[in-house]
Amino acid sequence: MQLSDELPVDHKLAAVYRYGAALCGLILLAFGSLGFADRLSPFATDGQHLAGMSTNGVLSLISAVVGLALIGGAIVGGNFASTLNMVVGTLFLLSGFAHIFILDRPANVLDFGMTNVMFSFVMGLVVLTFGMYGRVSSKLSHDNPYWRRRHAREAARESLAARRRPARPGTALPTGQGVTALDLADPAPTPTQVQREG
Repeated sequence: MQLSDELPVDHKLAAVYRYGAALCGLILLAFGSLGFADRLSPFATDGQHLAGMSTNGVLSLISAVVGLALIGGAIVGGNFASTLNMVVGTLFLLSGFAHIFILDRPANVLDFGMTNVMFSFVMGLVVLTFGMYGRVSSKLSHDNPYWRRRHAREAARESLAARRRPARPGTALPTGQGVTALDLADPAPTPTQVQREG
């Protein structure tokens, strides 16, 4: 699967990636900022709690940096925001799995608790979903830009078939034809029909 496909700037998926990154980024930035406001010790592991989760200065810093990165991705938008969401979401999930094994151990330098682990899983899934939405699926719609990029020949055939499809009554034919579909649907009476009516 190629994740470098181009997404049109004005496509509706761009808004999903942008708003998803901005929302998650603001949550993480707020959490990190609250940690800075409380002047937490960098590597404290004495169970200081903030917003229901244990934290320290380093965790606050990481949260703020990742939050700013997501907000930056939201500003850039497009493929960049989508890819960034997927990368950050994956890192959150990996962090959750890793910290399950180091809870209550000296290696737990970020002072993770079980609440932090659950938050990592939830945030990871949310960010990952925003990044993968409309991009990673086995059943993308055929007007999806990612599907069209990955199936260029089939998309070209569908576009050609759509252009060759006969116009419906009441719709104009392509410019330069000189007639409209209305003319074809209701042609002028022939001389024989005029004589019969007379």
